[in-house]
Amino acid sequence: MLETLEHVDPAFRADVLNGLAEPIPAIPARWLYDRRGSELFDEITRLPAYYPTRTETGMLEERMPEIARLIAPACAVVEFGAGSATKTPILLRAVQPKAYVPVDISGDYLRESAEVVDRDFPGLAVHPVEADFTRDMQLPKEIDGMSRLGFFPGSTIGNFVPQSATDLLRHFRTTLGTGAKLLIGMDRVKGVERLIAAYDDPEGVTAEFNLNLLRRINRELNADIPIEAFRHQARWNDMLGRIEMHLVAIRDVEFAIEEARFVFRAGQSIHTENSHKYGPRGARLLLLAGGWTPLAEWTDDDEDFALILAEAQRERFAP
Repeated sequence: MLETLEHVDPAFRADVLNGLAEPIPAIPARWLYDRRGSELFDEITRLPAYYPTRTETGMLEERMPEIARLIAPACAVVEFGAGSATKTPILLRAVQPKAYVPVDISGDYLRESAEVVDRDFPGLAVHPVEADFTRDMQLPKEIDGMSRLGFFPGSTIGNFVPQSATDLLRHFRTTLGTGAKLLIGMDRVKGVERLIAAYDDPEGVTAEFNLNLLRRINRELNADIPIEAFRHQARWNDMLGRIEMHLVAIRDVEFAIEEARFVFRAGQSIHTENSHKYGPRGARLLLLAGGWTPLAEWTDDDEDFALILAEAQRERFAP
């Protein structure tokens, strides 16, 4: 009998074991972001082909004075995901909040990110929260009574299928409270070649990011997955309007995770991430369904990416 590692997140274990046992094997994308995964994703955002970060950062730099005028002074900024070294400071300098609350599932990465903000903004109260922001969580009592601005950049909302994205936006609304605002980034639909290049870079960083999930499973779940038996693949699913990331078996392979055994035939894949792309109307409808009323929207000159400021609906929205 293999040893069970007590420190492993039981949700990670359950998602991996249950996901690989499905007829179409899949593992939720949030498990890509252990410490190494977070570091690799930071590398991805600086690659020439990965336009979302570069485009969104440029928009924040250009539009932030206008955005800041629409946000209550002395608010608490709650960022869902540990702060970006480039985007978060732009927001904090312009808005000048009273408190900053980064929320992330990766504790080490979260603390390092929070320390950087604490160092660079000495007058700002920083309250990191280690949590899965897709689940129930408590915000620090120190921000009770403050107006709140949620910050969800990077088109991370696109990682969720529409129903889950709607549920997540409702969760954000409940967490932040009525009257709160949300600044969210959403990637737009564009040419397939540009999309594939952004998620399958020639430098191989995205491939390493995807394969790191298998290394994490081996390390944390007593698994013996042969990493070399899988390769990264990015696919455009036109019907569902999304890029999909897969780990494809290049040969027949069998492996064990704890006491469970799995067999993959050559060509069979593990679906690891989605990145949905939204047109203007689809983005606004998604926010409305999630309990948020769009207030203003900005795009770059090529309309590759959108930033939307929305307000938590005061009336009761449909469950």
